[in-house]
Amino acid sequence: MNNRDWYDDGDYTSAVEQAERMTRVGWKAIGAVTGLLGIAVIGVVVVCLAVAVAMAYVVVAMP
Repeated sequence: MNNRDWYDDGDYTSAVEQAERMTRVGWKAIGAVTGLLGIAVIGVVVVCLAVAVAMAYVVVAMP
């Protein structure tokens, strides 16, 4: 017969701990992807502003 008592909830506890670990990993992944997307958007804005300033310089520099 099984040596485990009827109130043994070790399997459930380990499942909950694993779910909590996976939740933390998921939130870290979401944070990393969001941060990278934010950096990419800032980069695109900087490039667009640089192009706009360059175009304005060309227009002003024309004789």
